[in-house]
Amino acid sequence: ILDGSLMFQQLPLVEIDGMKMVQTRAILSYIAGKYNLYGKDLKERAFIDMYVEGITDLMHMIMMFPFSPPEAKEKNLALIMERATHRYFPVFEKALKQHGQDFLVGNRVSWADVQLIEAILAVEEKTPAVLLGFPQLQAFKTRMSNMPAIKKFLQPGSPRKPPPDDHYVATVLKVLTD
Repeated sequence: ILDGSLMFQQLPLVEIDGMKMVQTRAILSYIAGKYNLYGKDLKERAFIDMYVEGITDLMHMIMMFPFSPPEAKEKNLALIMERATHRYFPVFEKALKQHGQDFLVGNRVSWADVQLIEAILAVEEKTPAVLLGFPQLQAFKTRMSNMPAIKKFLQPGSPRKPPPDDHYVATVLKVLTD
């Protein structure tokens, strides 16, 4: 890592196809393009990018939640649920309904669909009944969760990371403050 591979001197770093790539969005865009998860044309890519950016905003709130001070946890969880159910999930519910397809963009799975199932699962870890008012998202979650690769990834013992526990949060906070 001291060989200059970390362009901005920070992680993540992924080695793929003879390249050392940094920056999450660049890495994910490359992988999405490589594995045909990035739409068939520029218009589809634009929609995928818009959806992914929105999902990223929600996921940022979810990822930061465990690091909230105890006195802010209830308020921050309420904000996540409010944003999920009033800002983000309605957009995806409407897109799926209007589009009339199984996926957000085009008629095949994209990077946006994978990001969305991740966000849905992360929000459900906080509030299991969060999708009650979103029938399109409920059906989407079922479809995506039954795709062989995703189904395997969601099984116990898979590489999917569990939600951060108190030990993980304490370790991260210690590293950041030392």
